[in-house]
Amino acid sequence: MNQSLIPVILAGGKGERFWPLSRKNRPKQFLCLDGSGKSLLQATADRLLTLPFPLWVVTSAQLAEGVREQLPDLPVENLLIEPEGRDTAPAVTWATLEVSRRYGEDAVIGFFPADHWIGDELTFQNNLDAAAQLAASEASIVTLGITPGYPSTGYGYIEQGEQTGTFGGLPVYRVNRFTEKPDRQTAESFLATRKGNYEGCPYTWNSGMFIFRAGVVLEELRTHAPEIICPLEEKGAAAYADLPKKSIDYALMEKTQLAYVLPASFGWDDLGDWNALERLLKGDSPNVELANHLGLDTRGAILYCTDEAEVIVTIGLEDVVVVRDRNVTLIVNKDRTQDIKKVLQTLQADPNLENML
Repeated sequence: MNQSLIPVILAGGKGERFWPLSRKNRPKQFLCLDGSGKSLLQATADRLLTLPFPLWVVTSAQLAEGVREQLPDLPVENLLIEPEGRDTAPAVTWATLEVSRRYGEDAVIGFFPADHWIGDELTFQNNLDAAAQLAASEASIVTLGITPGYPSTGYGYIEQGEQTGTFGGLPVYRVNRFTEKPDRQTAESFLATRKGNYEGCPYTWNSGMFIFRAGVVLEELRTHAPEIICPLEEKGAAAYADLPKKSIDYALMEKTQLAYVLPASFGWDDLGDWNALERLLKGDSPNVELANHLGLDTRGAILYCTDEAEVIVTIGLEDVVVVRDRNVTLIVNKDRTQDIKKVLQTLQADPNLENML
């Protein structure tokens, strides 16, 4: 691994589409979803602890105690606690400022979501090393683009431009453009240049992982997002209440001319909703069962229960998600899991239902 890479985990997300397992004080990154015994946050930290620099984590005030419990060896001074969530642009900006104050503007920083699944960790380390080499040698903001496996409408896409070089034996390309979650027809058109195996396709999925030199990004933020960086430079975290809510993609990556993409193939999933468990855990069984399940004529179901003493019984069901956690039971068609957020909006509007959040 590149000796100068400083890892920062973004751990302030809510993971609402994994409700009711994911709750206000126990969001997706605190959960074990793959049967490994480790939470997604712990697995992310373990992948990055091979680096010589200590880990940093950015999280919200509401989740800070949970992060401390899950990562007890995290240095206190490396836990940045946001007063309120303002999306990823303020989080990345604040963390970059703090890291640069400690290590200087030539420090190479890597930002990583706390709640993603990585299949091949050795390939991940090699890809990360190549990205760090590029960031250390050139003024660049490098993102790892995931080689697509199918025309997903749930991920953002990166269009590759010209190849600018090779690092660690891997090609690197300028970014032509970012596209947020497209409709099915658009996603299929992106991948139409390749059939079956999408190796070599000029489009990759946006992984949300970024590697860069601190000084490069700080200067780019002063150019493209002064409304975020200037208050943080002046006031630090005290500026949060007045910051706009923006993602780093919108605030910077879609505007900068220094964006590069390194296509990666290490097995990846952003675990966006309950359907991700089928992609990860589906075997020869007709269902994905993380519960005591007695099923009759049930196929294509995803079943999850947190209480080992309970049994879920299904008869004649197909393509459903059934989740039982404490005081809530969720039953939803697999093609309607995006509507879980609508249910949460209803619950949030009723103070009598607050204990379900």
